[in-house]
Amino acid sequence: MTTTLTTPTVLAWRDYDPDACALPGMSLGEVPLPGPARGQAERLWKLGARRVRLPAPVDLTDGADPAAALYGLSLVRDLTARAVMVEWELRLDPGAADTWRRLNHLQPPTALHGPDDAEDSLRTWRRGHYLCKCLWRQGPGFIQIRDRRWGELRRFTADEPGYDTAIDRLDYGAPRADVPADVLDEFRSEQLVLEVGTFAWWVPYRVSRWLQQSIAI
Repeated sequence: MTTTLTTPTVLAWRDYDPDACALPGMSLGEVPLPGPARGQAERLWKLGARRVRLPAPVDLTDGADPAAALYGLSLVRDLTARAVMVEWELRLDPGAADTWRRLNHLQPPTALHGPDDAEDSLRTWRRGHYLCKCLWRQGPGFIQIRDRRWGELRRFTADEPGYDTAIDRLDYGAPRADVPADVLDEFRSEQLVLEVGTFAWWVPYRVSRWLQQSIAI
């Protein structure tokens, strides 16, 4: 699925630290993001971006544009996988207070809007965040997801044909009807997809930078 932000630009800097970002030559300015979300994080990384600010909140409320939401979520996820500092905001419906838990492997937003307990939820998100909290990897003939979003390690391994194709479709958002129902139901049961409008989106990231030696992950 091809999706675009209403304003397809981000602000970017060459360093994580705010003081360093204020030095001459550290700002990359407004960087346009033409085309689909796939590959944009890699492009920003190659440009030297180590801190990125999204121009508008990722809006997951009912009635919001699902294409823009999926684009923003995908960018945050892919930048988190590269350990890039992401400045973004998240907007949820008041009744969707637990949605943030499904996303707590992502770089915490600077603001969480909507739920009554938004401040407490955001504080918990920030305290519990670390790299590699929910990731997937592809081995020879299998897919494995390692998920610590709920505290303990949950491991999901699939060697049946078709899972890799389903993940590739879901990676940047796909109509639910385009994914085999049995595979989608299994991903739902493990809370590995987020449903936005008529679309489903793949939650784990394929890690680009390890927090520790890979044997410890």
